[in-house]
Amino acid sequence: MNVDATHLTSLFENSTEGIILTNGKGNIILINPAGQRMFGYNAEEIVGNPVETLLPNRIRGHHTKLREDFYHHPQNRVMGQGRDLYGRRKDNTDIPVEVSLSFYTRNEELFVIAFIVDITHRKKIENNMLQQQKELEKMTSDMRKLNADLEAKVEERTLILKEALQKLEESQLELSEALDKEKQLNEIKSSFVSLASHEFRTPLSTVLSSAALISKYTQHEEQDKRERHVKRIKDSVKHLNNLLEDFLSLGKLEEGKIGAKAESFDVKEFLEDVKEELDASMKQGQEIHIGNIGDGKFVTDKRLLKNILINLLSNAVKFSPENTLIQMNAVQTGNKLILSVKDQGIGISEEDQKHLFTSFFRGKNVINIQGTGLGLHIVKRYADLIQGEVQLESKLGTGTTVIIELPDLS
Repeated sequence: MNVDATHLTSLFENSTEGIILTNGKGNIILINPAGQRMFGYNAEEIVGNPVETLLPNRIRGHHTKLREDFYHHPQNRVMGQGRDLYGRRKDNTDIPVEVSLSFYTRNEELFVIAFIVDITHRKKIENNMLQQQKELEKMTSDMRKLNADLEAKVEERTLILKEALQKLEESQLELSEALDKEKQLNEIKSSFVSLASHEFRTPLSTVLSSAALISKYTQHEEQDKRERHVKRIKDSVKHLNNLLEDFLSLGKLEEGKIGAKAESFDVKEFLEDVKEELDASMKQGQEIHIGNIGDGKFVTDKRLLKNILINLLSNAVKFSPENTLIQMNAVQTGNKLILSVKDQGIGISEEDQKHLFTSFFRGKNVINIQGTGLGLHIVKRYADLIQGEVQLESKLGTGTTVIIELPDLS
């Protein structure tokens, strides 16, 4: 339980987005460091105040009605579709923001979580690009006027016009690419809010219900019931820990905080260590078999490779039935190491295989199985860091094989 509390605190304290929690009266009860920096308040100054304190005066009254409407019909959503949103800092300056809302209830009281991003820099970029586009359009218009006045200079006029049109096209392409990236970011953010709300709520509810039931089993002969609920709590805490590990790993990758550090190690011993770490999470009758061919020594980032294999083996265990074999092979040829993990699980459709390495994607046949949709995305990112290539072979109902080909980094 302490490990998960540390992860949750780290996620809250180190998030680059502002996170604000309000109670059923619309008062702020928690604000993370990013939110404090964004609005210029420390926690002691702002906690307990209405959330409208962080809004410009001109919209506070209107926002109070919007907030009351949201409390009557709460839903996870992105605010401000089609219009600009602004926050008000302590120094009375306005900042453009994006806001995503999520909610939960406790003791019949509604709590709302706001995820806030300061988009001042992006707004400046968009305004600059629009200004450049207007200037280029004006330049094009000027060139056309010049064309009518300087018919004798056809070659010079054509060259100038061509350059102006080319710059305009490049500017429009840059603007289109920027908007596409922004759209993708919003989709990922919405997926994160929806997934986190759903995935965290389920195991937490299990922990709370089992903890409440344990206290009711006070007789000695009810020990088996107590143990059953203790196991449910442990399983839920383990699932929460896995969710947090995925989110934290993705965050570190996006911030560029993970790099490769090559070292030499014995492949066979390494694979045995990885297998031993997975033994506790195996289903009834499942078995991991190791096949190793080569001279034994290899140089790469051992930590990243271990994370790759644990992700792949965890997937194999999760998506395979009881009493099945999971095969982990290592083949050394020249200065390369080829690793493969093969299971006898539910498999992946050809349509879903095209999207497996994108963040938050989950196949249609695993919707009812716990997971974040980040595992294979993280595997691909880790493999890129150690110059590896990832291949996947799978058919529905017959299992999946993932192959990692790595160069020796010595």
